[in-house]
Amino acid sequence: MKKEQAFVEERKREILEYLGTRGKASVGELCARFAVSSATMRSDLRDLEEGGFLLRSHGGAMVKDKARFEPDAKEKEDRHLDEKRKLALLAAARVEDGDTIVIDTGSTTLAFAALLDSKRDLTVLTNDLAIALRLEEHPTATVHFLGGMVRKRFHCTIGSVAEGYLKDLTVDKAFMGANAFSFEKGASTPDLQTAGLKRLMMSIADKVYLLVDSSKIGRNSFAGFASVGEIDCLITDSLAEEDAKALEELGVEVLAAGIRAQEKGE
Repeated sequence: MKKEQAFVEERKREILEYLGTRGKASVGELCARFAVSSATMRSDLRDLEEGGFLLRSHGGAMVKDKARFEPDAKEKEDRHLDEKRKLALLAAARVEDGDTIVIDTGSTTLAFAALLDSKRDLTVLTNDLAIALRLEEHPTATVHFLGGMVRKRFHCTIGSVAEGYLKDLTVDKAFMGANAFSFEKGASTPDLQTAGLKRLMMSIADKVYLLVDSSKIGRNSFAGFASVGEIDCLITDSLAEEDAKALEELGVEVLAAGIRAQEKGE
């Protein structure tokens, strides 16, 4: 049953990717593309619409602009730069000389990695090409790059080879990124294979730090990889005071550049 469900979720992910490149498609077109019946396709589209990922139209579906499946690495580079810098500074302060750490892929974690030059004798594991290249210049860091299949346009590796590299290892700290974070769903990302590798990264760490800028908080993405309780510390640029208190009551440490009063309707 679990394998069957995983197959269904993978098909839904591919449906969204297909729609993302075309904008919209008919049910007939999607049935032919994914070799399923119209009843199965309509069920998939209904689930995806309920999840907020697309809009169904008469005879087909279209992607919602605000729910584009996932911007690639190039698109992410220039988004929320000030926010990323603020939380990267907070995260870098939690790294100590001699630490063994794993750094997840992402533009936010890249901003964090760029601030580690003053730390000595680090051992770093990462699946992010840009982070590995940045830390290659570090004077005393030992960098382990997780091999595997390169996820095109996202500058990272995924898959069984990368997962196999991690299975027998232990690190002091994991610095993780996410596309979305909410109390209900925890941390999530659009890609199933990426989610699987993120879960493994977290499982080998004594302490897990989640780095998300405020634009991602209160949102959900396709594939969850960590419940709120599996995160030791949330690092962000800005957080509502009530949310910060709620997280701390759940045992999650909060590091935020700014705590704001709860706004009406928030």
